[in-house]
Amino acid sequence: MEKLLEKLRESGSSCIVQSAGGETRYFRQRGVADLYSLVCNDPAFLKGATVADKVVGKAAAALMIKGGVASVYTNMISEPAAGLLAGSAIKVSYGQIVHHIENRSRTDWCPLEKLLYRESSIEKIFTVISDFVANL
Repeated sequence: MEKLLEKLRESGSSCIVQSAGGETRYFRQRGVADLYSLVCNDPAFLKGATVADKVVGKAAAALMIKGGVASVYTNMISEPAAGLLAGSAIKVSYGQIVHHIENRSRTDWCPLEKLLYRESSIEKIFTVISDFVANL
């Protein structure tokens, strides 16, 4: 995990995923785009993977659960994400926990965090994320 955290800091990536087989991929898209793409297009890569992510909100947490991630470290996690992950088998470490993830302009909640705040079903959350991504 320490190597991944160092790579996250040095690479300028938003997220790094190391597969159970040891392959490491770097991601730079905003929000949950990269995790969503992996869940939809390369789910085997996430199964048993270790993730280092700068920020984890509820949508990212749900995608990690759906993808079968083994462990995650994040600099910042929201309370809703931490609660969702607590009910999973994923080992979680974080630097800071916050009430919610803010939008990019810091004027409101992250749109997905707001949409998913009271939802606990991974499948329902995934449907909301799919609809959100389709409308970007």
